[in-house]
Amino acid sequence: MEFKHKSVLLKETIEYLNIRPDGIYVDGTLGGGGHAYEVCKRLSPKGRLVGIDQDEDAVKAANRRLSEFEDRVQIIRSNYRQMRSVLESCGIGQVDGILLDLGVSSYQLDDPKRGFTYRVEEAPLDMRMDKRQQFTAGELVNTYSEMELYRVIRDYGEDKFAKNIAKHIVAARAKKEIETTGELTEIIKGAIPAKVRMSGGHPAKRTFQAIRIELNRELEVLEESLGDMTDMLSPGGRICVITFHSLEDRIVKNFFKKSEKPCTCPDDFPVCVCGKESLGKAVTRKPVLPSEEEIEYNPRAKSAKLRVFEKRRDIRQKRLE
Repeated sequence: MEFKHKSVLLKETIEYLNIRPDGIYVDGTLGGGGHAYEVCKRLSPKGRLVGIDQDEDAVKAANRRLSEFEDRVQIIRSNYRQMRSVLESCGIGQVDGILLDLGVSSYQLDDPKRGFTYRVEEAPLDMRMDKRQQFTAGELVNTYSEMELYRVIRDYGEDKFAKNIAKHIVAARAKKEIETTGELTEIIKGAIPAKVRMSGGHPAKRTFQAIRIELNRELEVLEESLGDMTDMLSPGGRICVITFHSLEDRIVKNFFKKSEKPCTCPDDFPVCVCGKESLGKAVTRKPVLPSEEEIEYNPRAKSAKLRVFEKRRDIRQKRLE
């Protein structure tokens, strides 16, 4: 199956990256290379792009897509949480821009063998972003306790029927191991009142999202990585993050806010005594959303939000004083 993915908020992201022809940029979620291709088009032979992705199929597709820019591109199979060590291995200390396009690619959703979608009945329960990982969604569903399943579906799926869904999963697997996406979907349907199933989106959507996030530790990786990535930015450099659900967006929003105003002194203090200095500013006070035209062209862009942070241009001098 060919790796296909429509890059979301492409024009807006490229504009906000503020690309310098001789700059160094990182795409931490390379995918099929859509965003990276547009970055490379704006780089001179002195510029450089490092592409990172943990999905083997994405790496192969990006290598083909970016082959015309091989003089300025380096593609590495890894998780973006390892960005610092990846850059060190490339002899890079600081970069001028970082891009993250979070979530699942169209290819991963559309390939039934990957097990990400609830729309295919006979697909294995897999959901691994990185196939080198041993633990699958099937193992998670069949080994997590009822309380653990409830926590995952409640926290990451934000489903008000989380308790009942967890209960139904445990009851079903006691009779037979849950092996396919279709089996899990039917169990979830049975845990949700018929009247509720008739309205809104697919009844399994939130639970599948929750399992995928837990399995791949998506929120944990994001929280652990933002500080490191901001530290690796050169003064004036920017980080652009595209999220697809409220939990991711909240993490990014709060991190950018804290990085801009880290002071922990009480409001009534006349001067700051905590010594925590601003790292920069949130360029986008509100998230950038896709246009109606983009949503019509690519319905999966509907929930996308772009936030951008710029590092202080004088931060190096400030730290040396």
